[in-house]
Amino acid sequence: MNRRLAVLVLPLLLVVAGCTGSPADDPAPRPAAAERPSPFRDCAGLGTPPTAASPGAGTTAPATPGTATAPGGQELPELTLACFTGGAPVALRDVAGPAVINVWASWCGPCRKELPAFQRLSERAAGRLQVVGVNTRDSRGGAQSIGEDFGVRFPILVDQGDALQRELKRNAFPLTLFVDAQGRIRHIDATGALDDAQIAKLVRQHLGLTVPA
Repeated sequence: MNRRLAVLVLPLLLVVAGCTGSPADDPAPRPAAAERPSPFRDCAGLGTPPTAASPGAGTTAPATPGTATAPGGQELPELTLACFTGGAPVALRDVAGPAVINVWASWCGPCRKELPAFQRLSERAAGRLQVVGVNTRDSRGGAQSIGEDFGVRFPILVDQGDALQRELKRNAFPLTLFVDAQGRIRHIDATGALDDAQIAKLVRQHLGLTVPA
């Protein structure tokens, strides 16, 4: 009889014990992306040219093997994209160069690898060069988490319809455009994850700007 009573009472004791723990003992769930402040800068300044762009910006250099350079440069596609932080949409052709535009997604391994290098470029070349991201084929939560976890702060445009890649006839990830002060694409790179030294070399070759690697 006592054994039977213990079998009945024990589950009740376990239920009571489970309800007395402090909520602080459990890891707090991460708020939804829509409830967290965006880690990225807004896009309001993208139409303003860098204040100290080099007079040589826009010059070209011979292409390196295995890369694609547009002879004479081509205009950015006539597209208008939303800004991740909200506000007015941004006409891509209104982005004032010189600029480096990086197309990325949170699920793309090479994109995640190189994004911190583009963040460092945005800091080292501040006032001389704009760094802009274009997030595509991604979820808002995934993109926001990358910004938070990898310390990415430069402005991000959103292109979930792959419009930019379709206009450029490119389907590679990641994809990086080097745009001169006249708003013309001087180089499109799709060689894989770029590091600091490679980005600095491409900026020097195709935009005529020297930035520390």
